[in-house]
Amino acid sequence: MRSSHGLDRCEITFDDDRAVANAGVVLSTTLAERLGLERLIDNTVDLGDRIGAARPGRKVMTLVQSMVLGGDCIDDADVLRSGATEAVLAHRAMAPSTLGTFLRSFTFGHVRQLDKVTAVALARAWASGAGPGDAPMTIDVDSTVCEVHGYAKGGASYGHTRRLGYHPLLATRADTGEVLHVRQRTGKANTARGVVRFVSETVARVRRAGVGPLTVRADSGFHSDALIAKCQGLGVAFSITVRQTSLVKEAIAAIPDEAWTTIDYTAGGEAHVGEGTYKGHRLVVRRTRLVGPQAELWPDWRYHAFVSDRVGEALDLDADHRRHAVIELAIRDLKEGSGLNHAPSGRFFANAAWVVLVTLAHNLLRWTAAIGLRIAGPVVAKTIRRRYLALPGRLTRSGRRLRLDLPRRWPWREAFLAAVDRLRALPLLA
Repeated sequence: MRSSHGLDRCEITFDDDRAVANAGVVLSTTLAERLGLERLIDNTVDLGDRIGAARPGRKVMTLVQSMVLGGDCIDDADVLRSGATEAVLAHRAMAPSTLGTFLRSFTFGHVRQLDKVTAVALARAWASGAGPGDAPMTIDVDSTVCEVHGYAKGGASYGHTRRLGYHPLLATRADTGEVLHVRQRTGKANTARGVVRFVSETVARVRRAGVGPLTVRADSGFHSDALIAKCQGLGVAFSITVRQTSLVKEAIAAIPDEAWTTIDYTAGGEAHVGEGTYKGHRLVVRRTRLVGPQAELWPDWRYHAFVSDRVGEALDLDADHRRHAVIELAIRDLKEGSGLNHAPSGRFFANAAWVVLVTLAHNLLRWTAAIGLRIAGPVVAKTIRRRYLALPGRLTRSGRRLRLDLPRRWPWREAFLAAVDRLRALPLLA
């Protein structure tokens, strides 16, 4: 048996001061610089005389760029301080110990300051080409469980899922997966707690950013007369799943047999869509069941109903309502790629601030893809990182100019260079 000892003879050292880890971060830092994020944070986030109050812009952007690269804990920010990586950032990279002190200084009011930063950043990004313009836009509302371990996490508790953690509210833009708003909640929060005010705040911030007609989609955990009334008061259309209460079941039973329309369904099953009314609202119902041998086990119809005030065919409204599931793709990216699966502190408001920063990183990656790479629609963060961010690089100087050398024959070279040109062409915002 023959073995090669070539790699055994390869000397390995960590001594290159010009190496750049994840050199593609130059894309997201260029956009962040054009949007004026560091200065915006410095002018908005004021921790007063608390420890770690100085230079909030640098600290926030260090955490955000670390998350853009897939970092999911504070220590991961140290990658930005390796080799010459810091030279391709639009800010100085801060040490993890400094970042931890900074987050632990946050109170509820300071988290709200970060909320304002994300709202202004959204407006600036949309004005720079990432926005929907006057086209209709759908807002998906949902909640998730951010599981933690141990009993030193302030505000974490066992909720209806029987898992220890937090229970944040999220609102996303359906066609891109951007997070429009987020609100950290304790683990004991029921699904709908605070959703009426949350939706009101979300609608206000997207209208300030510039948008056309709006629709709010949500599942049955958020159905309430109060939320429907709020949507009507705001002039926002709604599409909200209803729970199978006795009144809903009566409304479904009142739909005549001839009113059901067959729709495509999986092999071995059948599905229909019908329409009725519930509390004066349009009630669209989809029913499904198995056929053939499987029907002997589950012969009954299963009903999925939602209320809406939208105009259009019931079949189209049903298909659109089912697309509410795209918010799960955004939540997956937030957890698997931007740090939502981790709560770094024992203090509730530090973790609340962390969640807001996670969404800013999540959005910055999508704005980079939309504006720089011209990628429309929902973006899988892992794909963008692998193709455009996780590039090894080497920084050199020549003629008083910096030069970033990237790998020859990189498969996505042309798209990367085009993105750099587009992002650099954006005006600098104060």
